[in-house]
Amino acid sequence: MRARPQVCEALLFALALQTGICYGIKWLALSKTPAALALNQTQHCKQLEGLVSAQVQLCRSNLELMHTVVHAAREVMKACRRAFADMRWNCSSIELAPNYLLDLERGTRESAFVYALSAATISHAIARACTSGDLPGCSCGPVPGEPPGPGNRWGGCADNLSYGLLMGAKFSDAPMKVKKTGSQANKLMRLHNSEVGRQALRASLEMKCKCHGVSGSCSIRTCWKGLQELRDVAADLKTRYLSATKVVHRPMGTRKHLVPKDLDIRPVKDSELVYLQSSPDFCMKNEKVGSHGTQDRQCNKTSNGSDSCDLMCCGRGYNPYTDRVVERCHCKYHWCCYVTCRRCERTVERYVCK
Repeated sequence: MRARPQVCEALLFALALQTGICYGIKWLALSKTPAALALNQTQHCKQLEGLVSAQVQLCRSNLELMHTVVHAAREVMKACRRAFADMRWNCSSIELAPNYLLDLERGTRESAFVYALSAATISHAIARACTSGDLPGCSCGPVPGEPPGPGNRWGGCADNLSYGLLMGAKFSDAPMKVKKTGSQANKLMRLHNSEVGRQALRASLEMKCKCHGVSGSCSIRTCWKGLQELRDVAADLKTRYLSATKVVHRPMGTRKHLVPKDLDIRPVKDSELVYLQSSPDFCMKNEKVGSHGTQDRQCNKTSNGSDSCDLMCCGRGYNPYTDRVVERCHCKYHWCCYVTCRRCERTVERYVCK
């Protein structure tokens, strides 16, 4: 007797989930940690959602770090949604953590971005927490060995990138190093993309300076090494997402490696995001593949980019509606020293996909 189509479909769906289990980013469920949980006792670690046993152990031995890790999980959510607000896939499914849909469960281009962003964000948060004095186990980053340039001197408090990378990698990579969690190809892909995220963070380290001198003459500048804002790192990773390389798990020599599917004459570059499975176009709602669709999504009628009504609505057309916007207007500066404004209302036309 033949199995019914819907039964087969359900079995395939369950199998896909089992073979691609993404323990690696289940820790993003920490974004939902209640404020009432003080995280000042080791037994609190077992109450945290989405952690594998190695991460629970790291929590117990580095309890002072956990508020920063929880903050990082929340920042990943915000940065991903902000970076993809103008795309068909708008990263909304990340908020389902730890119970993701297939867009993040499988080895997709979207999961490649989230793994990279997660790895970069946790290291960014820890490095910044060292600088602000929020972590007793670390302080400012080291003074660079090279001279800062004419008229400059090293000073201030550098972001402690080395400590951030060390502790961030220990925590975010721990799930991928657990045996019997998904295929080897998925593990290699996720570890690679996590390292791409950390590489993007390293590339964001830049010299920042503050002027000193009589009457703002800036005769000398105090400089330090600081990280760019997370939104800049996310923008860099989004660029890499758009040019990500599809790979296959293939023997090379005595071991299997990830190699470009269409250009397997070269190894994968350390700087490129990679993915194993193609994604749908995200036009129509289909939760089995992790697509929420774009119906009722707002689009930009005058844009030529990914947020344009043509692209966002996948050719289905769009509906206009009017919206009232209240904003400050007719502002006046009063000596000294305050500003008064009136509140003005205007009507704007907006568009949503059919």
